[in-house]
Amino acid sequence: MRVVLDSNILLSALISPHSPPHRIYQAWRKGVFELVTCSEQIDEIRRASRYPKFKNILQPHRVGFMLNNMQKSMVIDALPDGYEAADPNDAWLLALADKSQAHYLVTGDKRAGILSLGKVGKTQIATACTFCDKVL
Repeated sequence: MRVVLDSNILLSALISPHSPPHRIYQAWRKGVFELVTCSEQIDEIRRASRYPKFKNILQPHRVGFMLNNMQKSMVIDALPDGYEAADPNDAWLLALADKSQAHYLVTGDKRAGILSLGKVGKTQIATACTFCDKVL
């Protein structure tokens, strides 16, 4: 099973142990599903992890470990255009999910309107809680 995890899910996994995002992160690490990512996401996590608001929360070695493992995952580049989200900076998530034919796109971002789509191509869009309940 291929899964796209929004960056907010991955960062939340490092911030909140025992949360649904952390359960999902652990499931990926155990090989329950294949993570699909792209260079845009790897760059986004690297950049976001350096924000001042995360300085005292995120441990750089844990972020580095996550990024190294993401680079060993299915990395899709040359994403197609034509996908729209309320936050244009999140349109790549839809392109990634659709191009990779992921089974799920897991996000916690209600502002970008991605959750309200329900689906992109054949990919189901779900919250972390829903994904945990249905899949894990």
